[in-house]
Amino acid sequence: MPLQNRVTPTGEIIATPHRGMFTGNRGIIHDPATKTLLKKRWSSPTWITCLCEFRGWRRPVMARRSWTELFFLDEATAFAAGHRPCFFCRRDDAKRFRVAWEMGNDARGISAKAMDAVLHRERLDRAKKRLHVLSMPLAELPDGAMVQQGDDCFLLAQGKALQWSPAGYALHPSALDHPLLLTPPSTLRAIIAGYQPVLHRTARR
Repeated sequence: MPLQNRVTPTGEIIATPHRGMFTGNRGIIHDPATKTLLKKRWSSPTWITCLCEFRGWRRPVMARRSWTELFFLDEATAFAAGHRPCFFCRRDDAKRFRVAWEMGNDARGISAKAMDAVLHRERLDRAKKRLHVLSMPLAELPDGAMVQQGDDCFLLAQGKALQWSPAGYALHPSALDHPLLLTPPSTLRAIIAGYQPVLHRTARR
């Protein structure tokens, strides 16, 4: 039975046998005795995306009273949910993200803590995912941006809208009609400024 630890683009945490490209956390939100989630879905405004393997370290998932290991299909999914790169295990990526974030948001010298505060406002509407009205035509969104229409989530890549699933992406047969933005606006501006999210292989088929 898979654990409930896979994050969707809307920030929900589901159980699925499919593995992801990245791990990460939002603080401690599980009971190690039962390896099940608590009612809360975050305990810290620092939502990060980490490498699944780093310096040979391996963590037993949900086995102790430490941060709860969450998993993401790819970096675009993590961004849509409101996470950012970790400054420890992904230091180079995190530094590139911060430079792009500063350029895109006109915020020179911003700290990780200050970025987290902005992202926390943009990713949540009380306990629910905050959706944003598109500030540009859908066709102009950069690769790695994600939107939602109805109950479905879509990645924009190579000028196409690809429907998200825990297993990967598939080409959507029809045009989207007035979708809402899942990717936090500040992260979207960082992508526009040059940061390239790591995408699942199914986005490049």
